Amino acid sequence: MRDLKHLLFFENLLQQANNELVQQACIEGKLALAYNCSYIPEPLLDVEGCFSVRLRAPGCTNPDLATYYMTNRSCPYSKSILERAFEGGYNFIDALIGQECCTTMNRMEQYFNYCKLIPKEKFFTSYLDMPLKKTEWHAGYYRRQVEKKIIEPLARVYGVDFSEEKLLDAIKLHNEVSRIITELGDFRKLDNPPITGYEFHVIQLVTLTCPKRLILPYLRETLEEVKAREVDPKPFYRARVMVVGSEIDDPDFTKLLEGCGAFVAADRYCFGSIPGREEIHVKPGQDALQAITDYYIYENQCPRAMGPENIVGRKHYLYDLAKKYRADGIIVENMKFCEYWGYERAQAAQWFSEGFELPETMPVCQIEKDYTNAATGQLRTRFQAFVESLEIKRIQSGK
Repeated sequence: MRDLKHLLFFENLLQQANNELVQQACIEGKLALAYNCSYIPEPLLDVEGCFSVRLRAPGCTNPDLATYYMTNRSCPYSKSILERAFEGGYNFIDALIGQECCTTMNRMEQYFNYCKLIPKEKFFTSYLDMPLKKTEWHAGYYRRQVEKKIIEPLARVYGVDFSEEKLLDAIKLHNEVSRIITELGDFRKLDNPPITGYEFHVIQLVTLTCPKRLILPYLRETLEEVKAREVDPKPFYRARVMVVGSEIDDPDFTKLLEGCGAFVAADRYCFGSIPGREEIHVKPGQDALQAITDYYIYENQCPRAMGPENIVGRKHYLYDLAKKYRADGIIVENMKFCEYWGYERAQAAQWFSEGFELPETMPVCQIEKDYTNAATGQLRTRFQAFVESLEIKRIQSGK
């Protein structure tokens, strides 16, 4: 297939947080509101006059200074973000919206204040206390946290307008981005898709790290290009896989995997599109804020959500997702020292390899990795062996 027209542009945007479109939005006077977690409601950070930026630290291989503050056994994603902040990589942001989800991430966010890493007089950090369950009471508590920790400080410090009209406009923006990403992602269900997993990963990441109003024209054009794209007669892959895991924000991970003959047909990880790129609908009797907070508390599939009903729910969610996108196997990743995904990796591997309370078993490859893809040789060997086993199984089954 021919390269996508804007692929190189998208790749360049991902090289640094303060990319070309971020700089343009800042010059236009928009507030840059940073966040780190999929529990933070993007539409509230994308209201008029603002844009959301999910923080990444591309190319950070030696977080030495951050390690001094956080120890060797801390989450490498959090250390890399802190290291990049010490380097001045996020000096453009006006606020950091964090959450009381993960102790390491929370401490990293606190250092933004303690060490005065952002040279802006009005800069502040705020932390949502996230509930562990998804009951109606917990949804109400989450809404109150959003009001107290996002809406009130942004309105007080910067005069941001969170009126019903502005929130509905933000939902419309979110929904248009989500429709494009969903339509692009649905092409992955085809036998011979007109988009690779790597290309989709890059496109999804730019929707998280660039001002949505500025990236939308490129997304619209890319969708039309993919619709009209001519595919090669033979599919480019030997096996279809679903990737499940934590902060996989480096598309080179997907490029490495697909270079071993796989096709990443579904992305259920923290920077992925499933969930996170579904449309938000305001139901009768709801206001816009309720629609937003309900979506982020009920649809999120983070392993932080405790209780048997959530754990069992995630098991069936992953199984249904694998079947929907016709995955031959599942790669379950967890980042080193990530407690939530460490537990989830062990559980998911057992669920699928033993078919525990599921209609059938599925092949699983478990990996533990650093934030960067430093151990590419080891990963390549694991991926090649897994793809070969999936290919053999498919041939033997006559598919």
